[in-house]
Amino acid sequence: MPGTRLKLVVAYVGTPFRGWQSQAGGNTVQDHLEKALTAICGTKIQVHGAGRTDAGVHAMAQCAHADVSRALGDWPRALNACLPPEIRVMRCSRVAPEFHARFSAIGKIYAYRIWNAPVQLPFERERSWHIHGPIDLALLRAAAEKLTGTHDFAAFAANRRNRVDSTVRTISRIAVQRKGPLIALTFEGNGFLYKMVRLLTGSLIRCAQGAAPLSWLDQLLDRETKTSFAAPAHGLFLKKVVYPATRKQSVKRIGLSAPAELA
Repeated sequence: MPGTRLKLVVAYVGTPFRGWQSQAGGNTVQDHLEKALTAICGTKIQVHGAGRTDAGVHAMAQCAHADVSRALGDWPRALNACLPPEIRVMRCSRVAPEFHARFSAIGKIYAYRIWNAPVQLPFERERSWHIHGPIDLALLRAAAEKLTGTHDFAAFAANRRNRVDSTVRTISRIAVQRKGPLIALTFEGNGFLYKMVRLLTGSLIRCAQGAAPLSWLDQLLDRETKTSFAAPAHGLFLKKVVYPATRKQSVKRIGLSAPAELA
């Protein structure tokens, strides 16, 4: 089976790792996946992810691809036996050679979780942002509406060495849901800049707590100023990477199945 390209759907708890992208020291999610594939295949295997997540950010369904030459009936089981328990391959498919985890993607869905109560459940300590003070849901939804659509989000991007060609992105939906003390923000868009979701969340909460007027968001979108209010990494989850619904993309699913939302 020479030149087989595998698409991996990977879930991980981001807290123990230094993010997704490979770094010196080897303690990233990409590093661990490459070590597992290399151990199984006997040759160095490179993994390409759909995008980078920062240290502490979690993923329910990060996508990646890798080219392998070995045939296995159950790739998820083999890989998970070589991975730390905080990283799990939920699904593995054989895909067409032209599929690319990053460049074939047409969108992403992120969720940000906020625990809004005087006391935070200890189980939520590294899974949500603990905010003691009141949050005005009406203001939060109004602020989210302002940021929905196609805008230049340069004010919501952290600086990085590799500059992007354009900072214009489309956010098709920002959903705000509350159940008891838990507030969940869901961001759906065609792409996100470096730390953009965390900066969006921090700015939304600033407005919802009355620390800034809604007009401040207009100033940010007009690039009159730049926000520095980033929500903590541990409340952020990559929920899904969206790909075109074409039959050519996925040739055959291999091994263990996973819930539909992890597709």
